[in-house]
Amino acid sequence: MENEIKNLKKGDTIRIVAPAKSIDEEAVLFAKQLLEEKGFVVQVSKHCLGEHHYYSGTEAERLQDFQNALDDENIRAIICARGGYGCVQLVDKIQWASFLRHPKWILGFSDVTVFHQRIQKMGLQSIHSTMPLNFEQNSKESINTMIAALQGGDYEIKTTADSHNKLGECTGELVGGNLSIIYSLLGTNDQIDFTDKILFVEDLAEQLYSIDRMFYALNKAGVLDQIKGLIVGGMTDLKDTAVPIGISYQNIILSHFQYKKTPICFNFPAGHIDDNRALIFGKKATLKVLDTLAILNESKQVN
Repeated sequence: MENEIKNLKKGDTIRIVAPAKSIDEEAVLFAKQLLEEKGFVVQVSKHCLGEHHYYSGTEAERLQDFQNALDDENIRAIICARGGYGCVQLVDKIQWASFLRHPKWILGFSDVTVFHQRIQKMGLQSIHSTMPLNFEQNSKESINTMIAALQGGDYEIKTTADSHNKLGECTGELVGGNLSIIYSLLGTNDQIDFTDKILFVEDLAEQLYSIDRMFYALNKAGVLDQIKGLIVGGMTDLKDTAVPIGISYQNIILSHFQYKKTPICFNFPAGHIDDNRALIFGKKATLKVLDTLAILNESKQVN
């Protein structure tokens, strides 16, 4: 990689932006204080606390905030305040040239997957992590792994075995994010190359049949034959039809891997859950799915 993203140290500046849904001031101020206690200088973007119908600002205001943070060489990391809907409205309007020249960490999850995929498409790294909306409710591990990812600390994430896991071991770049967003970007200019990748997915409030539909699409697009491993994080508040579909989300997913040897880890601590640990997308990782536990180790090596 020609332009590595530099790790943060105390005294570096982080800016909080709200590229999608509006957010309460209290959550942003809590996050600002927490990050300042960790030793960072924290700025809040001009329209971060605004409100324009559903959004934190007009499309132009949200675009301006994100672009300003990208272009400011004093900003070392951009944390998206929350998800919701809105990032896809901005991704093709953003001028990414300064980011490519001077890349910086971009953090968030859920709708921020739109940005993660664009960044992965450009061959750079980003951090799938908790956001200010959730800081106060999240586990200590959520915050600690986010800080470790920003500062370049090595860590591994262990989770107890799930009875649905498919055992095995694989190594590859970690990619992914919100399943619905990944599905929505198939066949677009932001579909990434999934070849030899470890794919992480999570989702919120989807119908069980929608999970099946999305995995059919991934399979038909060749993604499930290309990946080396699958990590399934929080699949939170899933819905069933009035007449139950009759199968769990785990077995829905497994049905698409019936004749594949792909290691699969379920119930991984990341996603729309309180224990939402940070993952560095675009970084080489090793996934071990064992009888008693699963381990994801993010290597020191930067691709």
